[in-house]
Amino acid sequence: MTSTTETEGRIYDVAGQDWDELVETVTESSEERLVINMGPQHPSTHGVLRLVLTLDGESVTEARTVIGYLHTGIEKNMEFRTWTQGVTFVTRMDYLSPIFNETAYCMGVEKLLGITDRIPERAQAIRVMMMELNRISSHLVAIATFGLELGATTPMLFGFREREMVLDLFEYITGLRMNMAYVRPGGVSVDLPAGAVDKIGEFLKVMPSRIKEMRKLLDANPVYTRRTKDVAYLDLTGCMALGITGPMLRAAGLPWDLRKSQPYSGYETYEFDVPTENSCDVYGRYLVRVAEMEESLKLIEQALDRLQGPLKNGPVMIEDKKIGWPAQLALGPDGFGNSPDHIAHIMGSSMEALIHHFKLVTEGFRVPAGQVYAAVESPRGELGAHVVSDGGTRPYRVHFRDPSFTNLQAVPATCEGGMIADVISAVASIDPVMGGVDR
Repeated sequence: MTSTTETEGRIYDVAGQDWDELVETVTESSEERLVINMGPQHPSTHGVLRLVLTLDGESVTEARTVIGYLHTGIEKNMEFRTWTQGVTFVTRMDYLSPIFNETAYCMGVEKLLGITDRIPERAQAIRVMMMELNRISSHLVAIATFGLELGATTPMLFGFREREMVLDLFEYITGLRMNMAYVRPGGVSVDLPAGAVDKIGEFLKVMPSRIKEMRKLLDANPVYTRRTKDVAYLDLTGCMALGITGPMLRAAGLPWDLRKSQPYSGYETYEFDVPTENSCDVYGRYLVRVAEMEESLKLIEQALDRLQGPLKNGPVMIEDKKIGWPAQLALGPDGFGNSPDHIAHIMGSSMEALIHHFKLVTEGFRVPAGQVYAAVESPRGELGAHVVSDGGTRPYRVHFRDPSFTNLQAVPATCEGGMIADVISAVASIDPVMGGVDR
């Protein structure tokens, strides 16, 4: 039930089954307030997020988040698919950072299998490169949509123009722009195609100047700074109490980044910095994201050097044929399917090999019973996968610690006491993706 005051007097809007509450409110309450819905269709809520806001004039006295409008049942569906098929589900959770979803899940499966140290170094370097490309594309969307929400169309045009460059690389390497299912237990699905190194090299030449353009547009823009500085304040104590991770935490001054504190995929062998700010506001979170894109370019360059140098001809899938799917695939002369040479290799070596390949694809491999937790530093914070096996060919349970879900707890803390116009800035600075929340 909500109540509003119009020119003709107080109007009560009820949805049914709350008449007792209505009567009590009318007879006892002298407080005048306005309760409004922002969403779930509101263009500034980053997906199907609903905010129930209680207003006193234009000030927000109470903010509540309502989720569940995009529930996909991904975690439950995975219990009815093989371990490898699970990758095609998890990649669709946080649809702005699919590579991170896949990597976290595959790291969990690899821990259960006890093969973490046997993943080929070339596959690890490709994972790092793809994750950092994905980090750039995700941050570009965050900054682009934020600019549009504040009424600035140019940042949106710039952000999506640059993101297209990354998605073109993804399509060239994996065949898909999003939801690629590229990372698999044991490595990656296929090696880099011919010409991929040159295309990524061109990207590294162009992108630094494009990020500088974005900085020139926003860093010192007086309209932008007035909408972002000292807005949606959340200090380090608040972040720690709410379990906040990612750019929000680093904008509060704590350099907590799993790539440094709990390295994975060989991140400890790369040189990069963890950007931080001490402003604890929307502007600081923007600065952290832009600086992270610049650091990602350094990581991509280092990974590319390794892929061209010492790891040039290495495998991209674990050698254990009982786990690794074929990764040296090639197109046929018609541009579709596998090449005759590859088919002959699979089917012509031995009957036992053909039977094993058939069982590996249809039935899947068995994973020893146990449970593990594996986490990566996604664009929004700590993305963790709790993977449970009962010893079969399918997961017994997979549950994700998605940063968007946890970070949304910050909405009341950052919005209450502020203006309704600043709710847009606050939610945008959290950068939630509802596919990761309602999974």
